[in-house]
Amino acid sequence: MKGRALVAWNLRRVRVAQGLSQERLAADAGVDRAYLGGLERQAENPTVDLLDKVAEALAVPLGELFVVPAEGATPPVPLPGGRRR
Repeated sequence: MKGRALVAWNLRRVRVAQGLSQERLAADAGVDRAYLGGLERQAENPTVDLLDKVAEALAVPLGELFVVPAEGATPPVPLPGGRRR
């Protein structure tokens, strides 16, 4: 799995496990929600500084965004649509 795909997989995995919307995580990390969505879609190429901010907002070590999923693992499912508070 390439680096961008790995970050996208783990970002969504951790965010969904914590029940955070992209909007909430983006606000907590101080980044634009559309950019965060682009990270999850592999459309953006994040800097290490940005990944530090996101990992801090998720309260996980930076390395958590680089965990290689088990072979055959099901991709993380996004949270249901709609606005969250």
